[in-house]
Amino acid sequence: MKAAVPWPDVPVPRSPEPADPFEAKLLSTARAGDPDAAHRLGRLYAERGDRSAARYWWERSARMGNVDSTFNLGLWHQRHGTTEEALAWFELAAATGDAEAAIYLATLLLERRGDVAGARTWFERAAADGSCVAARRLALLCEDMGDAIGSRDWHRRAATEGELESAYDLGFLGYSAGDEGEARHWWEYAGRAGHADAAYHLGLLLHAARDPEAAATLYQLAAWQNHPRAAFALGGLALAKRDLRTARAWFERAAHAGRVDGQRMAGFVCVELDDRPAAAHWFAQAAAAGDAEAAYDYGLLLIAEHDDLDGGRHWLAQAAAAGHHRAAAELRTLQAMTGGPEQPEDVPHDAPSCWDHPTDPELAARAELAVAAGRRRGDAVADAADLIEILGTWDLITRGLAERHDPVRWLTETSGLHAPAVEHLCSVRATLLKPGTAPWPAPAEVEHVLATARDLRRRLGLR
Repeated sequence: MKAAVPWPDVPVPRSPEPADPFEAKLLSTARAGDPDAAHRLGRLYAERGDRSAARYWWERSARMGNVDSTFNLGLWHQRHGTTEEALAWFELAAATGDAEAAIYLATLLLERRGDVAGARTWFERAAADGSCVAARRLALLCEDMGDAIGSRDWHRRAATEGELESAYDLGFLGYSAGDEGEARHWWEYAGRAGHADAAYHLGLLLHAARDPEAAATLYQLAAWQNHPRAAFALGGLALAKRDLRTARAWFERAAHAGRVDGQRMAGFVCVELDDRPAAAHWFAQAAAAGDAEAAYDYGLLLIAEHDDLDGGRHWLAQAAAAGHHRAAAELRTLQAMTGGPEQPEDVPHDAPSCWDHPTDPELAARAELAVAAGRRRGDAVADAADLIEILGTWDLITRGLAERHDPVRWLTETSGLHAPAVEHLCSVRATLLKPGTAPWPAPAEVEHVLATARDLRRRLGLR
């Protein structure tokens, strides 16, 4: 590829002679053939928004061997000119060993030309010149191409040179492959260096391994960097110890960051602390955002504390419409006591069951890790709440089952559901609990298995 040589086509800028002595000296030096002065003059004109003058002086400087001007001309043409000219100038700069120019060149080849081989060549040149950014781009490129070994190698190279995002990705690659030791290593490496998401996901992994004390340390590391999910997790750990004031502080921190579940749980803890105005505030926020459990709690609070039957009925109906069975039962009780409508218009008779059972924190951690692993590269993934319901359903319906029993066979015989459906539910559960045994379930698969879980609960008389 040859660089564009537009020198004759770029007219000499018709700028007035500068009044500023420094600028006048710079112009005189540039006219005399000083490449550095020409480069600085081009930058001065660029800062003023005079594109043509900036281009003119950068081209003079580039012709005299200034690599910075050559790179700036690549940027100039990328924004104001043509892709071909941008590629040409970037290649001239990259050929001198400029890693940043090589990255820009590779990115343009990839995004505007679809030239994967060419992009990989220049990314490798930049990585060889010490760019951890290029090493990371190579890792992602290899991952897109299905080259798992190459992806891990380049991520490791980037991570050891300080690219924390690659260390974070290596944690997910290890976790998805079933290598939790690898995941722990890289998440701790990144988390201790200040990567909040890595610290949080290591906390989840430790929580899933039933080590809540160690998990709390990592959650705190993330929460100190204003990580709302870590704050929510710390609230849950404090609540499990019945440390209500600490739980409230963490849940409210998550709530202020916009987490709806944080708002609901802040309301719950405020009820426990007998702060009803604060509870009403948080329940109202979460209910307005569509949280069925919060709508149920808010409805009860309005009736009990404010004797607001209409308001209470409204929010109970909202919860019931989302499948909250206790809300539906409360509505029936209200109807019997007050003679109100038997069934509010906005409560469908076939609303899906709302999962409102307590869920083992370890199962919730596994569900969130699975979602994060699938979402890392922008893939369509299921909602964590759906995965929690799948895991929680299996735990609910098999709890107390003797080890000698085959759960699939027992559930098939007891519920009358077809064996393949129960086996599918069992296999998805196993994938979530033991990563690396199968690919992460796709949203359509999760939807199908979730329907099976709800059907099983219905057949077994469980909500």
